[in-house]
Amino acid sequence: MQVPLWLALIVVGSLGVKLIRPPWWLVAVLLLGGYLLADSLFAPVIDTAVK
Repeated sequence: MQVPLWLALIVVGSLGVKLIRPPWWLVAVLLLGGYLLADSLFAPVIDTAVK
């Protein structure tokens, strides 16, 4: 069974928000920061570190 990445992220994110209850501004900062880092000069560095 193959699950799309976006669906897995939504499920894990919603469970994390329900269980841990972080402030919404922290969730927004993490999402926006991750989006901006993915399209920056640091993207190749992050890619090699993750692999």
